[in-house]
Amino acid sequence: MSTVHWEASIHHDGSPTYLRFSGRPGDTAVFRLRMAADAPVSGVFLRTCPDGEQHFTPLRDLGVRGVCRWWEGELTIRMIRTNYRFLIRADDCSCWYSAGGITRHYPTDANDFVVLANYHAPTWVRDAVFYQIFPDRFADGDPTNNVRDGAYLYHGKPVVARRWDERPNRATGSIEFYGGDLQGIAQRIDYLTDLGVSALYLNPIFRAPSNHKYDVEDYTSIDPHLGGEAGLLLLRKVLDEQAMKLVLDIVPNHCGVTHPWFVAAQANPRAPTAEFFMFRRHPDDYESWLGVKTLPKLNYRSVRLRDVMYAGQDAIMRYWLRPPYRIDGWRIDVANMLGRLGTDNLGHKIGRGIRRAVKAEQPEAYLLGEHFFDGTPHLQGEELDATMNYQGFTFPIWRWLGGFEFNPQRPEADPRPIATETVVAQWTAFRAAIPWQIAGQQFNLLGSHDTPRLRTIVGDDMARVRVAMALLFCYPGVPCIYYGDEIGLTGGGDPDCRRPMPWDEREWDHDLRAFVQRLVRLRRQSPALRWGGFQQLYAQGETIAFQREAPEERLVIVVRRSDDGQRLLPVRHGGLADGVHLRELFSGGETVVHNGMLDIGNLPATGAQIWQTTDKDEVF
Repeated sequence: MSTVHWEASIHHDGSPTYLRFSGRPGDTAVFRLRMAADAPVSGVFLRTCPDGEQHFTPLRDLGVRGVCRWWEGELTIRMIRTNYRFLIRADDCSCWYSAGGITRHYPTDANDFVVLANYHAPTWVRDAVFYQIFPDRFADGDPTNNVRDGAYLYHGKPVVARRWDERPNRATGSIEFYGGDLQGIAQRIDYLTDLGVSALYLNPIFRAPSNHKYDVEDYTSIDPHLGGEAGLLLLRKVLDEQAMKLVLDIVPNHCGVTHPWFVAAQANPRAPTAEFFMFRRHPDDYESWLGVKTLPKLNYRSVRLRDVMYAGQDAIMRYWLRPPYRIDGWRIDVANMLGRLGTDNLGHKIGRGIRRAVKAEQPEAYLLGEHFFDGTPHLQGEELDATMNYQGFTFPIWRWLGGFEFNPQRPEADPRPIATETVVAQWTAFRAAIPWQIAGQQFNLLGSHDTPRLRTIVGDDMARVRVAMALLFCYPGVPCIYYGDEIGLTGGGDPDCRRPMPWDEREWDHDLRAFVQRLVRLRRQSPALRWGGFQQLYAQGETIAFQREAPEERLVIVVRRSDDGQRLLPVRHGGLADGVHLRELFSGGETVVHNGMLDIGNLPATGAQIWQTTDKDEVF
């Protein structure tokens, strides 16, 4: 099989081609492993650890089909979480195969494959394409609710009203307002449906004095400058008409200093809400988010706070899931910090409590957490459905395409573009650390309100923007577009990344929007991209290639950041036999696998290809 070692052909993931399981404890799961037909393997065992004791289940050799040999075995799933890996007996050695890859030594359980029983994933999420909106900057639907110049003071400074065509100013970043609101979003639904998105994620809309609303003043009311409750009801109605979902941003880690809870606690250490905060010395020395005094940290040692925020029957996080607003999920701000401070490490306890409450109220709700670091401990089936996948997806792409570091002052920062192999290694590490059921619903993004915009990151190189967009829609997980990225909006760090959406179409990159629109439609129609597996095929030089595989469809995605001379791509180890026909979905070009290779000679120096097999796959 060309020059690729047979071990590269070993493949399994949790997708339907390789794992069939009802999800109910006590039912039998069917596990399949694929490898090259000529792999020198005499036996394969499924290694599990039921009730803590190692157990081996022999797999049956199903024989050769095409260029593949398939192995299969059954196992009754009795535990809520079952770790598993494969022991492969080859002519020259025995090796282990797990989600982290091949090892010749006995591995730890950390990178085992995992199958979860009794885990309910929101069924709509796998089919979704998200669009993130910073509400003050998308569209002004009702000028009568706009903030006026000097209407009030924000920490001693008068607020500023900006014209829609003005750039945000760092000196007045959080106190300048453009007038965007929920009515404006509702009025632009046709734009969103034409783009093809099916779900919205909105930055906070609860009452707060800043434009970003992360300094919450009231979790129980919608900010009147964003349209109030009437605006949310209008948006809900319009979204329902288009069968679109709505996820709101909530800030349970801290609130604003103007919140009545904190005002009362600061005025009286014996106030009922004083236990919601942590005063080192009353009234002005208290714990806050990263030392920002305007954002006092909430104290989850308080059982009453837990009841108010999520656990009680009338809790805040339950209320907005109910009629008439019926939101479809929560994005939890700074989920990595929630319930944690010094000796207090309640993060997982609070995370499990939030999940129980939210899912009891709405089983189909999507529970998403912000996490700029390693969020995988919260993605084991008991807490979050997903995190904003910065480390597992976004940052490696930035560093590969733009040599961009989000925090260049930190010790780990390196402004040099990273090697192609490094990108794939980081993707693999974060994918392997979580169950496949959750990897498939991770929230993938190329930028947000907290980061520079994609186009700025890659230095206005529109070819690299397209490469990144292709990865966004083809990598496992749920894609999210940050408003304006689809038309080539630029912007540096906060607040420049929060420029108003330009509605003068002469300012748009229409070619980019059409490209994104095509990717959105492909993602929403493609079984392989919605629930298919993932196999890394190639990662060398300047080129990355991987396969997405479902029983109904097989795609090979190839991306390149610059010309490395690669004209033929090895694919036999992905199960593609000589003679298999493929069609490239962007250009319509066709080719046939020859000598184990896919001809990618028409791939631009910087660009992407998506190849779809046109032959029916020979899968058992």
